[in-house]
Amino acid sequence: MLASFARWLLGLFGWRVDFNGMPGPKGIAIVYPHTSNWDFVIGLLAKWVIPVPIHFVGKESLFRGLTGATLGRLMHRWGGHPVDRHHASGAVDQLAVLMRSQSVFWLVISPEGTRKHQPFLRTGFYHLALKLDLPLGLAYIDYAHRRVGVTEFVRMTGDEGSDLETIRSYYADKIGRYPEKASAIAFRDRAPSS
Repeated sequence: MLASFARWLLGLFGWRVDFNGMPGPKGIAIVYPHTSNWDFVIGLLAKWVIPVPIHFVGKESLFRGLTGATLGRLMHRWGGHPVDRHHASGAVDQLAVLMRSQSVFWLVISPEGTRKHQPFLRTGFYHLALKLDLPLGLAYIDYAHRRVGVTEFVRMTGDEGSDLETIRSYYADKIGRYPEKASAIAFRDRAPSS
């Protein structure tokens, strides 16, 4: 019933969900671009339409505190997991342990980590996909065409330049609510060790 309601509500506002199934029981999906608070609402409705238990991560503050107590319970119920964005490598290890412990687990991440323009993406999704050798779903919320979904799955190779080009090419025609806020599909340059 929830899936029917979510599909009806999205349709009422002219949105369509694109989904052809997942390539296996586990994987990671990134949602890009993320430029508006409405992305969460549209994404949550799409999650209810798609017949796969999908999990997501959100900043820790959404799950705690006075407002977080109620919101946090709802977020957990909807498949949310809090993550400390200031300790990326620790978050990757924690998520890897969580995903290994489950027989079915699709994790959705916004690699931008914010709705503001950034010159790079956060790398947690990339390291997690490589660490667990899982497919990466390229999910989108495309305001230009009023489509939300995931139909393309790729494997990361460890060659950052090539992998980023694959991602960049796929998202070239996907437009966020505020296109100027979309982050660059690039990773922060790492200084060589001395």
